[in-house]
Amino acid sequence: MFKTLTPREIVMELDKYIVGQDNAKKCVAIALRNRFRRNMLSEELQDEIMPKNILMIGPTGVGKTEIARRLAKLVKAPFVKVEATGFTEVGYVGRDVETMVRDLLEISIRMIKQEKVQEIEDQALKLANDVLAKLLSPKVHSNSENKNPFDVLFSDTSVSQDSTDEFEEREEIINEGKEDIKEKLASGELDKEYVEIEIEESSNSSMDFFVGSNFEEFGMNIQDMFGSMFPKKMKKKKVTVTQARKILTQTEAQKLIDMDEVINESIKRTEQNGIVFIDEIDKISGKDSNGPDVSRGGVQRDVLPIIEGATVMTKYGPLKTDHILFIAAGAFHTSKPSDLIPELQGRFPIRVELDSLSCQDFKLILTQPRNSLIKQYTELLKTEGVILKFTENAIDEIAQNAYTVNSQTENIGARRLHTIMEKLLEDILFNAPDKTETNIVIDDVYVKEKMQLIVSDDDLSRYIL
Repeated sequence: MFKTLTPREIVMELDKYIVGQDNAKKCVAIALRNRFRRNMLSEELQDEIMPKNILMIGPTGVGKTEIARRLAKLVKAPFVKVEATGFTEVGYVGRDVETMVRDLLEISIRMIKQEKVQEIEDQALKLANDVLAKLLSPKVHSNSENKNPFDVLFSDTSVSQDSTDEFEEREEIINEGKEDIKEKLASGELDKEYVEIEIEESSNSSMDFFVGSNFEEFGMNIQDMFGSMFPKKMKKKKVTVTQARKILTQTEAQKLIDMDEVINESIKRTEQNGIVFIDEIDKISGKDSNGPDVSRGGVQRDVLPIIEGATVMTKYGPLKTDHILFIAAGAFHTSKPSDLIPELQGRFPIRVELDSLSCQDFKLILTQPRNSLIKQYTELLKTEGVILKFTENAIDEIAQNAYTVNSQTENIGARRLHTIMEKLLEDILFNAPDKTETNIVIDDVYVKEKMQLIVSDDDLSRYIL
């Protein structure tokens, strides 16, 4: 279920990771809040209210994908990103458009299984420790274990009574041993000991050549069909108690999970809360049906019913796409949104244009987000004992270089910072394990020395950056 965040709170959360693009953030925040509002209505009215799909227009590297991904993560919604160019119309070699919905359902199932595992983690851990205690308990042998089974049939009562007493005595010793081992397991005394466990052998991928991905498009899973006909292969593996505990905890958790419940919940969450991000939609917007782009219009026609609302057959059952939120994005350098077929245009009523990044934006991207590039490189080098510091002037110079190169060459947005930072810190990253000095300060002089020749030479900047 979605968190009850207000649109303002959603934008504030997105601001922690994405610089600028206030209009786009506002649009997705409203779309998300409308889903919460819809859930508060009667079921009859819920069915009538369709999601307002969003079309993001802007150059690459300005945050289109990141906004959608962070939005889904924020509310724990199933999210899948697909490339429009990865699909082709029916009759041509390529992926069926319905696979985007099946992939979304698979992601939802993994999410819910993980949530269920967390809920029963303590119970699964207790069961795993019980299995470990049994494996580590001392084996108590007696002479009766090797007796001929016919001796039991023809033995007298006194012997049988002796055998029963002996069996009970052995069971008592074993139980005492188990309790002692459980205490040692809890205290961690046995963590480095080795134990032999049975694990499921990974399935043979030899069928992949025959199965491929086309059967999945018909809602079939050949491996599942044949897998149920044969018993699972088990193999013995010797691991430490720590490793065994993790493996056994996962195994016991899988036994406790009701997969029917997981699948039903996953289908419901996908239908009501799923988000599909269709990137590069401008690449299929051409109207010309001649030459190599013959399938452009066909892909649009195939995608249309999925976005309008259709029932897609999956191996887990039918799934409706009526209330899935679709967010499409494209640079639209050589085409425009009006080049899409009219029916598809109508399915993206909300359109928002994302701004190109300014020099000030680059500076904020380097320092402001929680996962900023400056922080990433600082933390990476800290693992080698090197303390890296950037002066304010150095950050200004890096931002200016990124803006200049984007202006002179292809505009790839914030991704330009990755190439510049990697080139700038190349020598430091290479020599870090051998350095004797632990404090390194990056100033504007250092940045200019490293980048001046590359940035000033247009051909060189195109080649390197």
